Amino acid sequence: MLSVIDRLSVAFDRALLVIGCGFLALMVLHITIDVLLRALFNAAVVGTLESVSYYHIVFAVFLPLAYVERRGEHIRVDLFVQKMPLRVQFALYLFACLIGLGFFGALTYQSFLDALRSTERQETIMSNFLFYIWPSRWALPLGFGAACLAILNAILKALVRRQPA
Repeated sequence: MLSVIDRLSVAFDRALLVIGCGFLALMVLHITIDVLLRALFNAAVVGTLESVSYYHIVFAVFLPLAYVERRGEHIRVDLFVQKMPLRVQFALYLFACLIGLGFFGALTYQSFLDALRSTERQETIMSNFLFYIWPSRWALPLGFGAACLAILNAILKALVRRQPA
């Protein structure tokens, strides 16, 4: 059971990482083309600011959250915890994971409701053209939900090993 959850979690967070990196590459390409057109031809790519602000950045930041969580790369301060007995470290690790699960779970729930509302209204922003932003709203619950899965996976691994990850 644990190996199935672990494989599912790893596959899901890697897929989201690849998509997030793809949006990061698109953003670099989009901005580079815009800058070159401005410098060489005094022209611009229409919608660069909107695309970068509402799509590229959002997907590049929120989709890889689970990958970062699985690798333990979020900010951790464990200066004093390192000096504690292993059982206390284990208990604190599980407690921190449960807090993280609650935090990301609440973010998943609320951002899902926001994305649903945004989709129902076909949310747009004021611009020189019609610019839909509702699709980018789905990056948040997807990224937060994947982070929940990664934390749940970490909890299960810690319980099986009987030590903090």
